[in-house]
Amino acid sequence: MSVAETDLTETEQGELLEEPHRREPRLPQEEDRAPAPSGESEDIPVPPGAPRALLRSLLGPHKARVVLAMLMITVQQAALQVGPLLVSYAIDRGIPALRAHDWGPLVAVTAGYLGCAAVATLLQRSFIRLSGVINQAILLEMRRRIFRHAQALSLDFHERYTSGRIISRATSDVDTVRELLNEGLQELLSVILSVLYIAVLLVVMDWRLGLASLASVVPIYVFTRGYRRRSQIVYRRSRTAVAQVIVRFTETMNGIRPVQAFRREAANEEAFSVSNGEYTDANAQGLLSMAQFVASSRATANIWITGVVVWGAVLVTQGSLELGVLAAFVLYLRRLFDPVDQVAMFLNSYQSASAALEKIAGLLAHEPSVPEPGEPVALPAKPEDAIPGRAVDFDGVAFSYRTGKQVLPRFDLRIPAGQSVAVVGATGAGKSTLAKLLARFYDPTEGRVTLDGVDLRELATPELRRGVVMVTQESFLFSGTVAENIAIGRPEATREEVEEAARAIGAYDFIAALPEGFDTDVRKRGGRISAGQRQLVAFARALLADPAVLILDEATSSLDVPGEQAVQRAMATVLAGRTAVIIAHRLSTVEIADRVLVMDQGHVVEDGTPADLIGGTGRFARLHAAWRDSLV
Repeated sequence: MSVAETDLTETEQGELLEEPHRREPRLPQEEDRAPAPSGESEDIPVPPGAPRALLRSLLGPHKARVVLAMLMITVQQAALQVGPLLVSYAIDRGIPALRAHDWGPLVAVTAGYLGCAAVATLLQRSFIRLSGVINQAILLEMRRRIFRHAQALSLDFHERYTSGRIISRATSDVDTVRELLNEGLQELLSVILSVLYIAVLLVVMDWRLGLASLASVVPIYVFTRGYRRRSQIVYRRSRTAVAQVIVRFTETMNGIRPVQAFRREAANEEAFSVSNGEYTDANAQGLLSMAQFVASSRATANIWITGVVVWGAVLVTQGSLELGVLAAFVLYLRRLFDPVDQVAMFLNSYQSASAALEKIAGLLAHEPSVPEPGEPVALPAKPEDAIPGRAVDFDGVAFSYRTGKQVLPRFDLRIPAGQSVAVVGATGAGKSTLAKLLARFYDPTEGRVTLDGVDLRELATPELRRGVVMVTQESFLFSGTVAENIAIGRPEATREEVEEAARAIGAYDFIAALPEGFDTDVRKRGGRISAGQRQLVAFARALLADPAVLILDEATSSLDVPGEQAVQRAMATVLAGRTAVIIAHRLSTVEIADRVLVMDQGHVVEDGTPADLIGGTGRFARLHAAWRDSLV
């Protein structure tokens, strides 16, 4: 065993075997990320009053249209409820008039009936069109808000809640609200107005039968209240369950390669079946509750109608009630009780939509943990001949995740303008957290991070993103051309500037060799090109952005030897004069840095130039010696 190997810990020796084909050790990789959610059932909390506030804000711009729609449906229902009155008049006045060969009353009744029907039809058509415009505008704005807010939420939110939950809010929940707006509200308004009109007409036509008929409202109200209470619980479960189904599906499809590679299909299907079963059970309970409500309400309605008809028949035989009035009563009672099914369907849709609106409101009410400054401060202007980099200071900074786990104890660190710093360390040492604080994906628990003396919390996000750019290991590419993906770094850049950035990073040749060159569509997640090529495109994107501070978080991990050497040559030129923080997992990457920080459990245990640390006896010197021996 060599001297270098005897000085290494078991963990460090194991790292030497991680990539034997490279003959180069990688520094221990880090996973110092926010803790995973404590449970898959965890959902976004809903502040009290948030659903009502959301609904008011959505309806606010459409107040005039809403008032006009209400007026239309009010008049439409009034015209619709005239029919039984005309039938009563025809029986009691029109038919007797025929005996005297007087057709006037029947003609008037017929004309009035047809006129009311025409008015009701026209107003209903106009109401449906107007309410459709309002509904679509509300749904459009709701989707826009969800998408905009989800992008604005901080990184810790997306690390706690899976993307499937957000997808559920923007698709399944919005679609549930759509069903209520498009179908349920018209039915509800029609039922409420018809009940009010009919109640007044029944009492006016005959107060005895009218009050007896309206007494049926009491048991139906009791049934409705009980159903509403049960269905509210059921549909809250249903919206949570459908979100979990989408989460399972999304996670499986996003990780389809490891799923197939490690034969996880059966286990994933079992987990999906559990979530799917919970969703099915919740829906079944909702349908069972609705069936019980409809059955009890129909039974009550039929018993009441029978009783009123019998009593009315007795009154007719006694001469205290006209036959036409009794006929109108029967028609109105049928209209009064027939909507019971519609009320059940509406309550069904309402409870589901109410639960969905709660979920949406909870998402939109969630405040970013990294908020925009109330009064943004601009970075100080730099002289034209000054270097592009800016000084970075960690002043009394400490950081803990929401669980209370401290990742970075209180520390101070200064990186002068134009200096490139490589940060190395074992898993969980705090390297990536340090980079995320500098990129302001998180705010420190204590202290402040400054750029040329300006606290990052005082900078507007656009100015911060122009000044600080981060290239991560994932090298995410969007669907679109290579040129479009590079231009994300600076959308206003010309085609020549895009190509020059690719040339500087060493990506021009492979891009030019693609079927359509810079106009080649890389497709979903950049799947049309290799992982190393995606990383080079990500580098070109960052370089085009021309930041003052560049953060490279394991950014060369996907590159092969020629690709990494090309990037390192480009970096030597590109990083000149810029401030750079390089989270290094390969010792070859460290060589381009002016300074090296070795971290251990959140502490900086070694700090110096690569040459000074290599000449010492610390951890970095041992790793470098092992790397050098592995190249022999």
